[in-house]
Amino acid sequence: MSKIAVEKVREFRAEARFQRTSPQKAKLVLDTIKGLRVEEALTTAHFSTKKLGPVVEKVLRSAIQNASYVSQEQGLDVDVDNLYVHTAVANEGPRMKRIRPAPMGRAFRYQRRLAHIIVTVAEKKAPVVATKAAPVAEGATAPVVKKSAAKKASAKKKAAK
Repeated sequence: MSKIAVEKVREFRAEARFQRTSPQKAKLVLDTIKGLRVEEALTTAHFSTKKLGPVVEKVLRSAIQNASYVSQEQGLDVDVDNLYVHTAVANEGPRMKRIRPAPMGRAFRYQRRLAHIIVTVAEKKAPVVATKAAPVAEGATAPVVKKSAAKKASAKKKAAK
C-alpha cells in the first residue's frame, strides 16, 4: 500500500457584519464569485450592477490581505496569485423592527433585515498523485459492482392509465 500525504489547506477569511441589506440580496452577488480565482472574483464584484457589489469587493480584498499578512507572520508559503474563493456566505443578522404609518391612524410593522457577509479564500493546491501503485495479484480481476434492480413503479403507473 502507498501512503498519500494529506496537506492541510489553509483558509483565510474576512467578515463584514451588520450590512444594511437582506441576506437574500447579498447571496445574489456572492454566488457569482464562489469558486472563482481571486482576480476574476474581484472584477466580477467590481462590475456587478447590484448595490452590494462594492461591499463584497471590499470583503474579498480584506480576505486577500489577511492571507498575505498571516503568511508573512507565520512564515507560510502562500502564493496570493494562486488563491480562489473557497466559500462566500451571507448569514442573517439581527432584524430591526420599524413602524410605518397606515391609514386611519393605524401603524404597520415591518422589519429591516441585516446580513453578515463572510468570504473565505484558500490556496489551490496541485493534486497529489501517489507514485506507488498497490501490487495486483496474478489472475485477479477487477471487483464486480452489483447493480440494483430497476424500479418497475413507472411501468405500473402506465399500465394503470
